[in-house]
Amino acid sequence: MLKQLLVKCAEGKALTEDEAYAAMNIIMSGEATDSQIASLLSMLRLRGETVDELVGFVRAMRDRMTAIEASDDVIDTCGTGGDGAATFNVSTAAAIVISSLGVKVAKHGNRAVSSKSGSADVLERLGIDIQTSPSAAKQALETKGLAFLFAPLYHAAMKHAAGPRKEIGFRTVFNLIGPLANPARCKRQVVGVYSTCYAEKLAEAMRRLGSEHVLFVTGRDGLDECSIAAETDVVELKDGAIRRFVIAPEDAGLPRGELADVQVRDPEESAALLEAVMAGIAPESAINIVALNAGAALYAAGKAETIAEGVAMAKEAILSKTAYEQLQRLRAKEVVHDA
Repeated sequence: MLKQLLVKCAEGKALTEDEAYAAMNIIMSGEATDSQIASLLSMLRLRGETVDELVGFVRAMRDRMTAIEASDDVIDTCGTGGDGAATFNVSTAAAIVISSLGVKVAKHGNRAVSSKSGSADVLERLGIDIQTSPSAAKQALETKGLAFLFAPLYHAAMKHAAGPRKEIGFRTVFNLIGPLANPARCKRQVVGVYSTCYAEKLAEAMRRLGSEHVLFVTGRDGLDECSIAAETDVVELKDGAIRRFVIAPEDAGLPRGELADVQVRDPEESAALLEAVMAGIAPESAINIVALNAGAALYAAGKAETIAEGVAMAKEAILSKTAYEQLQRLRAKEVVHDA
């Protein structure tokens, strides 16, 4: 069947949602060859993925992933990656800040693929355990308010696409759909997107998949985060409605900063800068970019009425050392009781 779907794509036609679902299932079951996978990914990238295709792929990923039980109020701050800006782990820092304010975070992530430091890499450097089972993740969510969901553990079937993805070397649909398949089935998210042209498609896909409140953010300086150095394009899905707006640092009461203040060379530098942010001793731009992204997440989580209100809450959590205390709690070792 995959050959037939490849022929359809080669003719410039889009796959239906069910065809995309079938294609992804074939890939994840190990029945597709590396060249077939590479061909499909390349053709979709050149033509541009449709909403139907995105929904079909995500449905298939969700059906095969190892899910964890979590309440409806959990949130994720996982982005697509791939912006090439070499920033420190802003979304991971934001996750720590918002969890210090009572918002439960199921942080989906991986090791570095297209960045200098993946979320798993920086957490290891910080001495924070990466939960190795769904039961451990569930316990961490309940007791510490933050669990790290290491993508390869929950999406084992995606291993069949790893080789072709690495060999072709460019961003593919898998970069886009990874954040949409959180194992805790989060309905509230902030998703950093490397290109805003994809944001509206992703928003429509998430609307069809039942998400409640999601912000897709792309900095105009190329960041897949809310930028402290430029305006950020935002596509918001909220209660079934989609709107687009632009936010600048000044809109949230923050001065513009310098991108150089938030760039790092490796996971060690990222961990050091993240810890300095939590301690309130980092450069102002680094503290403010975390506050901005955490503020957006607090808004998506329903903890704040506006992004600006969320930013003020996040900044206070950092300056009062509330976030640093949470960092220390996350470092504490914990005995896991398997169900």
